[in-house]
Amino acid sequence: MVYSLRPSFVLLASGVGVNPQLTRADSQQQSESLQAESLQAKSLPANELDEAVRCLRAGGVVALPTDTLYGLAADVFNPSALDRVFAIKERSSGLALPVLIDSWAQLAPLVMDVPSKARALAEAFWPGPLTLVMRKATGVSDKLTAGASTVAVRLPDHPVPRALLQQFGGPLTGTSANFSGEPDPMTLDSLKSLLGDRVDYIISHGPSPQGTASTIVDITTEPPTLIREGAIPFSRVVDLWNSA
Repeated sequence: MVYSLRPSFVLLASGVGVNPQLTRADSQQQSESLQAESLQAKSLPANELDEAVRCLRAGGVVALPTDTLYGLAADVFNPSALDRVFAIKERSSGLALPVLIDSWAQLAPLVMDVPSKARALAEAFWPGPLTLVMRKATGVSDKLTAGASTVAVRLPDHPVPRALLQQFGGPLTGTSANFSGEPDPMTLDSLKSLLGDRVDYIISHGPSPQGTASTIVDITTEPPTLIREGAIPFSRVVDLWNSA
């Protein structure tokens, strides 16, 4: 089993606060990011969000911007929707799909448990480009995880997927909006040209992706195992894990 090395896309139940373990610069940056997100989310037309949610609830696939790359969102608990994601991307079923969440409540049906050290990582790096690989819950489809006993989860630092996750009310796939193994579209026009006739809906509003993939870390091992280094240096993750 191999996890996607593309966008993967958690607010805490009561929202994300400034964590005391962060540096002052990190705290200021996080605060400014949350304020910016609040303003940007208001610019997402309600009818566009409503249409995307209707599409997801009907088993469709929605293309959207995330903080990393453009992604494909589908209901992780709908096997037919997962099949559509694999078909759209021409992706092997041996590659697991990463998951996006927006709260601890959305994480609960996905994983067996959340170790205290994992919570420390989430408080420090979520929302943001850190994907955590954890033991999956019994109700999670093998189709989603390519038969593995783990699932990769992330909370994106972007108003569009977060608004969509909140209104849909459950976790969504966060795999990249591209053909498997091919370059990622970096603009909305290139996304439409590439997959416009394959996906069911494209969210055209919201900030463009940053273009840097998330760091993927398997925390089912001790010490944690780096699967892919991305926007967050693995050394920062390990330092926090060891001090938690």
